[in-house]
Amino acid sequence: MTPAAIGIDFGTTNSVVALAGADGSVMTRSFATKQGAVDAYRSALMFWREGRPPETRITHVSGPDALDMALGMTTEHRFLQSLKTHLSSRAFQETRLFGKLFRLEDLIGVFLSDLTTGLSGHDTLPLVSGRPVVFAGERPDEELAVGRLKGSYGKAGMNQVDFAYEPLGAAYWYARDLKTPQTMLVADFGGGTSDFSVMRFEPGKRGGLEAIPLSHAGVGVAGDTFDYRIIEHAVSPALGKGTDYRSFGKLLPVPAHYHAAFAQWHKLSLMKSRETMAELNALIREAVEPGKLEDLLTVIEYDLGYELYRAVSATKVALSDKEATTLSFNQMGVTIEKPIRRTDFNSWIAEDVGAIEAALDRALAEAGLGGDRIEAVFMTGGTSYVPAVRSLFDRRFGAGKVHIGDAFRSVASGLALLALDRARASVAA
Repeated sequence: MTPAAIGIDFGTTNSVVALAGADGSVMTRSFATKQGAVDAYRSALMFWREGRPPETRITHVSGPDALDMALGMTTEHRFLQSLKTHLSSRAFQETRLFGKLFRLEDLIGVFLSDLTTGLSGHDTLPLVSGRPVVFAGERPDEELAVGRLKGSYGKAGMNQVDFAYEPLGAAYWYARDLKTPQTMLVADFGGGTSDFSVMRFEPGKRGGLEAIPLSHAGVGVAGDTFDYRIIEHAVSPALGKGTDYRSFGKLLPVPAHYHAAFAQWHKLSLMKSRETMAELNALIREAVEPGKLEDLLTVIEYDLGYELYRAVSATKVALSDKEATTLSFNQMGVTIEKPIRRTDFNSWIAEDVGAIEAALDRALAEAGLGGDRIEAVFMTGGTSYVPAVRSLFDRRFGAGKVHIGDAFRSVASGLALLALDRARASVAA
């Protein structure tokens, strides 16, 4: 297929590139891995140093290669993931990797450049990138986030990029074969945000599919938040959370900010600084349970974030099918074996599911519709498989109306079709 338009779903956890042909056909770009070809390119970077002074250079890999190296790297390295979560935060301006300064736009630009390497026309064809309805973060700065995202594409050589809400992309993909008008709720669950759009589709008008957005809403709660709860309750206590240290004859709690940052994927790699390591070593010397903090230090020092991510993610996935499982992590002498029941997990994420439902209510209220007026619900993203989330939508709309889309390809494929339609409309105008 000769591509006529491109859609990119730059995600917190995975990213997907879709290509639309002039005839409306769509295919997603495939990436080679040691385990076989995949459509979802992991949103991750790995940096390390090569050579000897004065010819030392910083090199990197991304996506599946970054994951493979994270599992086997024995020399000093930095593994970065969930970079998208930083977009709306002024707290993250830049970081140093082996003495070299990188702005957030530089890092994401490196990733986007790798994502599109060898893709013909990525710098000239109509391109639509997804963006969340609400960016992740406690007080997200939307203008900052969109500006950074646009700047990141520019760093990767893509200066003519348009943006669209991610659930709009998912809606376009679902509605491509509609033959009758339909009012639809689209729920797109990513790693950093949960986004909702209420759409009215009118097939056949003006020779194509007319999408009428009725409302959008979102919340910075999604898959990474659920991971955070598992770490908070099942992992961090084994790494010193809630323990004490001695200071001038008094027992004081280990500062909470270490474990709060540790439990968030986008902050974990940034903890590997001289200051943090020195502070933890000082705490270990005065700790009541030094072994737990030593294990925390080991995870940070040896950059075991990806191994921990795999263990937590596997636990979350297992709880979608089983009533109980065991979180198992065993790396570099750090061993954690923690049985977890689904009822435990449901209680940990109850407040988060409530926040998701509140965002859903905002979308319906803004559209001026009750749940009975929604004719179909299209859910996409890995969190849509979490039983507590799925049961929320079954309860609100009826299981017969709820459809689960491809967790990875739906958004990017719809964005590519949207890019194609926008280009045609621009020519027609």
